[in-house]
Amino acid sequence: MKKYNVTVNGTTYEVVVEEVTDGAAVSIPVAPAAPVAPAPVKAAPQSAPAATDGGKNKITAPMPGTVLDIKVTPGQSVKKGDTICVLEAMKMENDIPAPCDGVIASVNVQKGSNVNSNEVIATIA
Repeated sequence: MKKYNVTVNGTTYEVVVEEVTDGAAVSIPVAPAAPVAPAPVKAAPQSAPAATDGGKNKITAPMPGTVLDIKVTPGQSVKKGDTICVLEAMKMENDIPAPCDGVIASVNVQKGSNVNSNEVIATIA
């Protein structure tokens, strides 16, 4: 007899399996085991393209990726929808747009750097 844990649709069960060597099937009644509680699932973080903080809008990465290009510099004026940077994620290039009109207050990443979800890329004053 061997014991195994089997997970079905997120519920873990303990099962006992008997090895049959001569081809004869043997049936042993076993009471079903109580399911083990599944591990808690983390909620996916919600990414906001910009958040207001002291008069500055933070432009955050919507997903983890690599910064391929930065299209702005501090002090540069931008209009809503202008590309701030190009982020590569899952083999795709994604333009990260300005959420509003304003002036770039800071650029917090550099070309070639890796960013995580919700990491601040730049701020607009």
